[in-house]
Order: sequence, then structure tokens, then C-alpha cells
Amino acid sequence: MIESEERIVKKPQIPNSPNIKLHTNNLSRTMIILVFTSLLLITGYTLTHLDTANVQIGSAFKELSTTLHQMFLQPNTGTDGFIELLQGLGMSLLISVMTTIIGAIFGFFFAVLASKNLTNIYLGTGIRVFMAIVRAIPTIIWALIFSIVCGLGSTAAILGLSFHSVAYLTKAYSESIEGIDDSTIESLKVTGARFWVIVFQAIWPTIMASFVSWTFIRLEINFANAIAVGAAAGAGGIGYQLFVASGMSFDFHEVGFIVYLIIAVTFLLEFIAVKIRHLYLSR
Repeated sequence: MIESEERIVKKPQIPNSPNIKLHTNNLSRTMIILVFTSLLLITGYTLTHLDTANVQIGSAFKELSTTLHQMFLQPNTGTDGFIELLQGLGMSLLISVMTTIIGAIFGFFFAVLASKNLTNIYLGTGIRVFMAIVRAIPTIIWALIFSIVCGLGSTAAILGLSFHSVAYLTKAYSESIEGIDDSTIESLKVTGARFWVIVFQAIWPTIMASFVSWTFIRLEINFANAIAVGAAAGAGGIGYQLFVASGMSFDFHEVGFIVYLIIAVTFLLEFIAVKIRHLYLSR
């Protein structure tokens, strides 16, 4: 009786499966290989037929090492002096702070109007397309455009940096707003809350951490751009002094000192950004 009730359990057989190819030969992969091979061939041909103009590689590297030694191991204030360099650095920093504040204010306003979960699709699409066009043009080009309208000076630099900052922060803020759970917004709409009440009661507290992060990232970008347009748009500041020291007087000792000042300010901005973010998140 016991033997008749026993059941034989068979081990399931693993079905045969075809071999899986990790890399399939398709058109896109073939095109990538062809483009990469073509670039290698063009690069090799260019290097072998490059006109060196009788440049001695050994002497060039020796002069380069001498220049780098003067810049980073023997920095000094040069003919400008420490106070003048500090004033130029402060001017560039003030331009970057001012343009970041302008960009943050207008960027948040346009981000609210461009967010898909807050406004209608046509208004949001129009704002996003316009901001994308503005972002496609480099900041220094905007500064040069405004220098034609306003003339060379700090006004053109401020307008150019602010214009690009608004477009950049609009995209960053709108993506943070669109990441908010729709149920929070819908629950406030059901209660009859007005549009700007929803923005400042639900949107603003939620994206505050992202707002701080994106704003300080843009501040660092604007600081670098303020240095770049210092000479291009005649805005002055540390950028103009760097241009004069490197391209006109060839005072590489002063160039190195200016570079160290710029690096110090960049680390300071990053330190402040981290502290403010931790202060907000710890509440």
C-alpha cells in the first residue's frame, strides 16, 4: 500500500535555449566603427604631414616647463599689486553674484510657467523652446551682442550673463518642479487654492534643496564667465587683468597669482554651497 502511494519526482529538464549574442552587428554599430576608423586615419595622416615650422620639441617642452614653473611655483602680484588684483577679483565676483540673483528670480518665475504639471502645454512649450534657443548661444556671444547695443563695459557683461542664466535656471528649476508628485498639487487644487498659493505652499518647500544646488552651480559658472568676458566685453575685473598679464605684458608670475586667486574663490563658493545645503536639510 505504501509502495503504491509513493510518487516519483522527476527533476525538471532545462530547455535548450539558443546562444545569446551580446553584440549584434547592426547598422548603427557599423557606422560607429566606420566613423571611428575614419577619424583615426585622418588623425594619423594629419600628424604625419603636420608642418612643424622647424619647432624643436625638446626646446618647446623646456620653455613650457619654465613657464609653468614661473606661473605656479613663483607667483607674485606683478606690476598691478595685491590690492588692485583683489579689487578686480571682487568686481568679477560681484558681477557673478548679481547675474545669478537676476537669473534665479526670473528663472523661477519662468520655470513655474514652463512646468507641465502647473500650466497649459502651449505656454510651457513656448517658454521651453525660447529658453532652449537662448541656451544654445554661448554666454560670451550674448555679452558681445549686448556690447554692440550698450557699448563695452560691465553693463553688457551683466546683461549677457543674466540672459543666459535665466534660460539655464528656467530649465533646471522646471525639471525639479515637474518631478514633484502630482497628487500633492491636485489635492491643493481640489481645495480651491489659488495658483501662487500652490506654488509657494507646495512647490517652493519641496524644491528648496534643488533650488540651492542649481543656483550655486550657476554662480560658479557665472564666476567663470565673468572672468572670460572681462576682456572680451570690456567688463574689467580679474579677467581683464589676466588678459593683460598673459597676452600683453607676458608676466607669467602674475598669471600664476591670479590663477591661485580664482581657484581660492571657486573653493570658497563650493564650501558655502555645501554648508547652506546641509543647513537647510538639517532642519
